[in-house]
Amino acid sequence: MSIIVKPYSPENIKPAIDIWNEIVRAGVAFPQEEELNEITGDEFFKSQSFTGLAVDEDTGEILALYILHPNNVGRCGHISNASYAVRADLRGRHIGELIVKHCIDKAREIGFKILQFNAVVATNIHARHLYKRLGFTELGTIPGGFRMPDGNFADIVPQFITL
Repeated sequence: MSIIVKPYSPENIKPAIDIWNEIVRAGVAFPQEEELNEITGDEFFKSQSFTGLAVDEDTGEILALYILHPNNVGRCGHISNASYAVRADLRGRHIGELIVKHCIDKAREIGFKILQFNAVVATNIHARHLYKRLGFTELGTIPGGFRMPDGNFADIVPQFITL
């Protein structure tokens, strides 16, 4: 499988919202609780600094996506934030690594100086290992920072990398 990352376009809305909503429904990684539909999803993906889609070049199938945007405004506007979503049936194939690396390069290209994740759930071990391998620094732990689907609270581990 040969994978490229291309910019989001509206003709990809259905697979993009399907992948995004799969993560939202699971409730263990994204802070969002509301699923996207074709209208809200298109607006959401277009409103980002960049939305990247990982695509199988041979089939045209959308495998994963990421969003990249400012983490804050004004004097902190040089800090970016991102979210990543890989289809559940394709996890473990290093597609996540591919989109995180693409995101780092894209953030740098756009002019961001830092990529920061505010709410990496402590139990998201695979993501945390990937971020560590790519050079991210964990900033500590916020106890109970993420409400899980069962109503219990999990710790979050903010992290960053200088671009």
